[in-house]
Amino acid sequence: MKDLFINEQIKDREVRLIGEDGKQYGVLALRDALAIAENAGLDLCKVTPPGVQPPTCKLMDYGKYRYEQQKREKEAKKNQHVTEIKEIRLSATIDVGDTKRLAAQSAKFLADGNKVKASIRLKGRQQAHPEIAVKIVEDYIALVGDCATVEKKPTQEGRIIYTILAPSAKK
Repeated sequence: MKDLFINEQIKDREVRLIGEDGKQYGVLALRDALAIAENAGLDLCKVTPPGVQPPTCKLMDYGKYRYEQQKREKEAKKNQHVTEIKEIRLSATIDVGDTKRLAAQSAKFLADGNKVKASIRLKGRQQAHPEIAVKIVEDYIALVGDCATVEKKPTQEGRIIYTILAPSAKK
């Protein structure tokens, strides 16, 4: 949350003053603006970015303003969903039953709105036949089915073959 300069923190000689209800007071000397704020029982808050001449100040209850800002930020944070990438590890020698189980687990992750990274690490002689691992990843993608869209096709980086699935648009 950005803090505003208030009352004595403002160091400019003249300010453009706006009342709490939006009334324009015009350009006033800082001490006159502070006197108006004091009489109204409010705070004088500098609302323009640095470098603007003369700066615009507004009469407001600063404590109430900060409280409202914090409430808005908390509400925005509550409504926010962070997408995670969940990883599923397959193997080049995986059986059909295990693949189905991992595909069902991936479908749950995708239903929650997360992305899924499915990977196979090739060991020893498996590196001589990466097409077998690619076939397993493609079968896995087929098992996951309509609840996912392939964001990145199966690719090999060193000993690892992986794919990234995202939740499908239709829910």
